[in-house]
Parts: sequence; structure tokens; C-alpha cells
Amino acid sequence: MKWWGAEEHPTLRRLSIFVFISSPFLALHHCRAKMPRAQRNGKRMPEYRRNHVAGGTYFFTVALADRRSDLLVKEVDALRASVLRARALYPFNIDAWVVLPEHLHAVWTLPDGDADFSVRWALIKRGFSVRLAKGESRSASRIAKGERGVWQRRFWEHTIRDEADFRRHVDYCHFNPVKHGLVGHAGNWPFSSFRRAVARGDYPAGWGGGAEMGGGFGERPDG
Repeated sequence: MKWWGAEEHPTLRRLSIFVFISSPFLALHHCRAKMPRAQRNGKRMPEYRRNHVAGGTYFFTVALADRRSDLLVKEVDALRASVLRARALYPFNIDAWVVLPEHLHAVWTLPDGDADFSVRWALIKRGFSVRLAKGESRSASRIAKGERGVWQRRFWEHTIRDEADFRRHVDYCHFNPVKHGLVGHAGNWPFSSFRRAVARGDYPAGWGGGAEMGGGFGERPDG
């Protein structure tokens, strides 16, 4: 379980995602990759590797650079369009998803033989950014590299190990709006796959009110 960067991916240099799509918010699934070695001040930086499991299932936490923002729910249609575009280019199944004001959680399953979740997240993040008006705060390094300042460069990834691990992380996604005090019940949050899961019979309608869920899910202690 590690934080990884997905701002750049070789495949993206060959893609254009300046396509605007409107569609309802939708379903979720997984994959893994490795980051290239980096040089800084003449010294080789540590080489971080993702766990590559072709056709695997993964849990993700992805956050905005500004943790005080509400951009993800304010511009949720742009996020939906970006997810749909990424799935059209690189299919994946969405097992669970929740969008909060400044971060999101998801559980994905990738197709058999495919382990590249990084290209998918890079497409989603970049697609969302290009749909927004410019003007966000940017660091000197982002300005120098011509990067937008919408997303954190890194994201949290956890490879699902078994059915119990899968259930725990799906539950965490659906419980998250309650955890953050946004609603008193999971079913009251509109930007989540919970209602779809209830309709499938995965949960009783009254699930997800009150109790806390412990554990590390890639969130900051205060967030």
C-alpha cells in the first residue's frame, strides 16, 4: 500500500482527451504499474514500484491539491465525463465509488491481462482538469513544468487480497460521507455507488449510519 504519482504516462503522449461528454454518474474496478527512476541533484531517487496484478482489483484514494476545495462535487459532471472517456479508451469495472468535496475513493477491477491503472487515473485527472477554467493556485515547479494545480500528484493504491478485503474497502467507500460528517446515513449522499449497491441487494437500505470504520485507507489523519 503506497502513494504513487500518475500525472505522466508514456501512453498519454499519444492521446488527446479534449473531448466533452455529458452523462449520468456511474459504476467502478482495478490494476498496477511502476514508476521510472528519477534523478535529483545528481542523485538517484528511490525507485517505487506498484504491485502489478493483471486483472486485479484495487482500492484507490485520489485527492485534490487544495484539501479545502469542493471542486469534485461542484464539477461532478466534468468528473463523470472524464471517467467515461477513460473507460472508453481503457475499460475497467467499477465495484464501488464515492466522490467527496476534495477527494474520492474507488474500487476497480481491471480486465484480464491488464494491470495499468496509472494510465486510467492519469486520463481521468487530466480530463477533469482540462474541463475546468484555469486559475487554481500552482507551485513554482508546476508552473515550470506547465502542469495544472488541480490534483495531488500522487494517489493511494491498495491491491485487494481476498473477499473479506474487498468487502471492507467497498464498505469504506460507501461509509465515507458519514465518516466525514457530510450526511448521517450512507444512502443520503448522492455522489456514491451505494444506492446502486442497495438496488442490487448488496446492502439493506438502512446500512451505514453511525458506526466508525478504522484502518488505513490513504486518507490524512485530519481528512
